[in-house]
Amino acid sequence: MNRYVLKVCRYVFALPVMILMLSEGSAQNNLTVRSPNGKIWVQPVIENGGKIYYTVSHNGSVALRRSRLGIIRNDGDFASSLSLLSVSDILPVKDNYTMLNAKKSRITYVANKRVIRLQNSSGRKMNIIFQVSNDGVAFRYEFPEKDAAVKSITEELTTYNFDKAAKAWLQPMSVAKSGWQQSNPSYEEHYKQDIPVGAVSKAGWVYPALFKTNDTWVLISETSLDSSFCGTRLINDSASSEYKIGFPDSREIFTGRGLLPQSVLPWLSPWRIITIGSLKTIAESTLGTDLAKPAMTIDTSFVKPGKASWSWINSKDDHIIYEEQKKYIVYAADMNWQYCLIDVNWDTKIGYDKIKELADYAATKKVGLLLWYNSAGDWNTTPYHPKSMLLTHEQREKEFSRISSMGIKGLKIDFFGGDGQSMIKYYHDILIDAAKYKLLVNFHGATLPRGWQRTYPHLMTTEAIRGFEMVTFGQQDADAEANHCTMLPFTRNAFDPMDFTPMNLYKIQTKVERKTTSAFELALSVLFLSGIQHYAESPEGMNHIPEYVKDFLRALPNNWDDVKFIDGYPGKYAVIARKTGNKWYIAGINGQNTPESIRLQLASFGRKKAVLISDGDGDTGDSLFSRRSFAPGITEPLVLQLTARGGFVIELQ
Repeated sequence: MNRYVLKVCRYVFALPVMILMLSEGSAQNNLTVRSPNGKIWVQPVIENGGKIYYTVSHNGSVALRRSRLGIIRNDGDFASSLSLLSVSDILPVKDNYTMLNAKKSRITYVANKRVIRLQNSSGRKMNIIFQVSNDGVAFRYEFPEKDAAVKSITEELTTYNFDKAAKAWLQPMSVAKSGWQQSNPSYEEHYKQDIPVGAVSKAGWVYPALFKTNDTWVLISETSLDSSFCGTRLINDSASSEYKIGFPDSREIFTGRGLLPQSVLPWLSPWRIITIGSLKTIAESTLGTDLAKPAMTIDTSFVKPGKASWSWINSKDDHIIYEEQKKYIVYAADMNWQYCLIDVNWDTKIGYDKIKELADYAATKKVGLLLWYNSAGDWNTTPYHPKSMLLTHEQREKEFSRISSMGIKGLKIDFFGGDGQSMIKYYHDILIDAAKYKLLVNFHGATLPRGWQRTYPHLMTTEAIRGFEMVTFGQQDADAEANHCTMLPFTRNAFDPMDFTPMNLYKIQTKVERKTTSAFELALSVLFLSGIQHYAESPEGMNHIPEYVKDFLRALPNNWDDVKFIDGYPGKYAVIARKTGNKWYIAGINGQNTPESIRLQLASFGRKKAVLISDGDGDTGDSLFSRRSFAPGITEPLVLQLTARGGFVIELQ
């Protein structure tokens, strides 16, 4: 055989192998999903042993290294020995929706979708659905087969693997049954800031979890959490920069009911969402509601965002009495606020009959009453009441019907028991029953809502934060308030409404000394998002505030149409603009113990007049604040020197 014939034979025999290699390479490439603008890439890959991994890139740099995917069900392994059945074409996704309780009122979500269809060694099927938008990556697991037998997920192998040089801004999950009256977990810890990846928290880390890898910011969370699933968290060990999805502590359940995800088939998991880009991307993204389940069909005429007066934050338990609450109703009316919240033990300190009198009186002032309830069964030992009145559908029907007929507009429900599947179902059951009686809902001592405010438009807000009540309890929290608040636009309040109960303008009515300035506190009224904003100021304190500040609060919008990130850094400072109608409001806070210089290009907003309210030079009366009006410059930026722990608001007309 001559040399030419030998070469031909080698080519002919090698051709099937080459074709197979090309085919396999094409199949792997076909798993890739890019964002519409091409800047974010997700590259799943099935490796030897049938395990599936993914990487995420942003602007050509790796944001997440090789990370794991997969599920273990009680009846099968969907994490190894997987084979690829098919891959869908890239499918364009577009969704337009409106919200009254978000950073934007009209939202458009655009993404590219791909479905990877797999089967395990037993022939059972699992799909992984990827959707990639210009602001991030989302994926979820789907079990498409039909089966009336209840399945349970015992482990999720999803991981997020960072470069070891990445930094993290994370809130530790509190340990179940710890804290006051065994009321944890309730997402109320201080954030660990700018820490190395790999730092460990005993019970894991809560969502949203913020990371910085090189110049890219990554915010991890979940959304569309239905009653079949548990809430999850991130867990890791100190030897690794890889974070894994973790399930709750076994004690985080509705007594006697389930912990782990369980459902018949077909079945969809919650979306895992990864917002990727700059801090501007994080602060302006709506990914947490974009992928939430659309709004339930209800009459939404009763869903009215607003502001509320609230006596408990200053005067605590002993002042939940008739005359005090009447005073706060008058206060709300004077401030043009829509609601007044009556807190713990009202059922005995005031009673249902007198609450009805207060509701009737409030109605004459165009103020709606909100009532506090203790959600708890026996999962904690909290003594406050009304307690254990909402545990069953029948109990809720009876109580909701009663208070609705009294003219009550909504409920604050406190002291939930964690993230187990049965506890998540309890949240959903309450929301479904409350909608029937046109009652607004505020969850406290609670989990992160994970986009529920889109699904249930009457969910006005949720605590799930170390809020201002902690500042009133101790000096340590007061000392940390400014720094803590600058974390929240980039983490907790990025997607979901947050009942921080902000804005104490004068002084705290306890022995605690507030360390933020009055203008810092005023800025929180714009910076923080909550369907109902419960303000931490008393009528007596408001008497010390200049009339122009009161007028600002009287006219402040109850919801927002648009948002712009101006400047900031988590744990240091934050400046954000919000729009309603033809007005923009800009709010800024400095979380540091040193001054911070801010440059604002106000001309870009296209408005003719600006009113700036900032810190004054004293600590009483008019000296608490300063105000000036001016025409925004066409080219020159406005330079503001924020004092330590200071702030400002600007109204652009």
